[in-house]
Amino acid sequence: MDIFQLAQLQAKHASTQKLYNEFLRVPTLSVGLYVLPAGALDPQLPHSEDEVYIVQSGQATIQVAGEDQPVSAGSIIFVAAGVDHRFHSITEDLSVLVFFAPAEYSLAKDNTNSLDDL
Repeated sequence: MDIFQLAQLQAKHASTQKLYNEFLRVPTLSVGLYVLPAGALDPQLPHSEDEVYIVQSGQATIQVAGEDQPVSAGSIIFVAAGVDHRFHSITEDLSVLVFFAPAEYSLAKDNTNSLDDL
């Protein structure tokens, strides 16, 4: 069994220069913490796997397939594989748990656009 504490994940994340830090990867699932500061631009591109975002803190708008919706702590967003999406209008530092199924870019022909590269 693996158990993760959000406070520890956030502390580890703060010590890196990356926006996204994956902390769990098995063939059928990967999970990471994605943090975007207020005013930041979200550089991600569509992924080859389905994903779920759970907003831990902050406020922003997410655009999925051209549709905008406000998000804040407690928001849960599903994005199907291959669909264009990104956070924008980030007014408070955004901290998001990201779940990929199967593991991020395990189905991709080209792994160069992984969130883990951000």
